[in-house]
Amino acid sequence: LTEADRDRQSKTETARDRQIQTETDIDRQTQTETYRDRQRNTETDRDRQRQTDTARDRHRQRQTDRDRDRQRQTERDRQTPTKIDRQRQRPTETDKYRQRKTETDRDRQRETEIDRDRQRHTDTDRDIQRHTETGRDRQTDRHTDRQTVTEIDRDRQSKTETDRDRQ
Repeated sequence: LTEADRDRQSKTETARDRQIQTETDIDRQTQTETYRDRQRNTETDRDRQRQTDTARDRHRQRQTDRDRDRQRQTERDRQTPTKIDRQRQRPTETDKYRQRKTETDRDRQRETEIDRDRQRHTDTDRDIQRHTETGRDRQTDRHTDRQTVTEIDRDRQSKTETDRDRQ
């Protein structure tokens, strides 16, 4: 290559490098602007959310205040009974009968539960008794077995001695 060719090639490479650098700078600038736009949008969204939350909180507070006022009025109305209300508050014969029946049913239920508990205790005591008797029977069986084994051993010993004496 000639000197002129090398100079042209060098200038071309330099121009290409500058072009790449310019494109890189433009990309960086675009990314920076995109980031700033996103940041602004995020802040705007947060502001809107705060405004929405504040409005919702105010609405809830007003609703709560109205509900509380209604409740107070209802309590006031309830505390000043009318003649009909006073008559309604007196128990009727039917109410008295129902109350007595409920109490009787409750008493019967308690008695039934007490009877069941007693039966369970009786069953448990019976099981314990059987277990104890079974234990005693086993103990007696072992003792009887030992006596029988001892008697058999004595008989063998006696037979052995008798056989010895005969010889």
